[in-house]
Amino acid sequence: MHMARRALQELRRGDVVNLGIGIPTLVADLITPEHGVNLHTENGMLGVGPAPEQGGALDYPVNAGKIPVTALPGASYFDSADSFGMIRGGHVDVAVMGGLQVDSQANLANWAVPGKPLLGVGGAMDLASGARRLIVLMTHTDPDGTPKVVPECTLPLTSRGAVSMIITDRAVFEFRDGTLTLTELMPGATLDEVRASTGAAFTEAL
Repeated sequence: MHMARRALQELRRGDVVNLGIGIPTLVADLITPEHGVNLHTENGMLGVGPAPEQGGALDYPVNAGKIPVTALPGASYFDSADSFGMIRGGHVDVAVMGGLQVDSQANLANWAVPGKPLLGVGGAMDLASGARRLIVLMTHTDPDGTPKVVPECTLPLTSRGAVSMIITDRAVFEFRDGTLTLTELMPGATLDEVRASTGAAFTEAL
């Protein structure tokens, strides 16, 4: 939840924001009407609220990850053609997505592992390239300790040069003038730990 709270700090009143599946969906549960953030889901809804306390898809609309959600006052519904028109037209201010790898060139890989039965890319390519700002939330390493912030992505790319910020369970990185830059440590993480578990070279601006 530390990652979701940190991502929320990047959202501004009036922003149209799309949250990807996985860790990014936790951000929705933190957003209140007072934040003034408009959550968008590519299957056709603007004004997404937090998950319902009870009830399923027969009682509530669902987001693109097929998870039941509530609707905030003023929410609107539309078809996927209009939704992707918003995305491709540059009307989504921030996309918050999960990641399998991000590299030192701000490339993102988040949709497939060769030889394993994961889902296809979905709307991720459109969102990653169409949103004005792309924030990636992911664990710092794979379960076996393999770094996910790498010199060069080895998995299929979702987007090239589009990532603005990476938020992991250990650190926050930004791309400043094209350079991967460590800007914050997450609660409980140490600088030595981040240095040892990051595959890509980075500058430090703590």
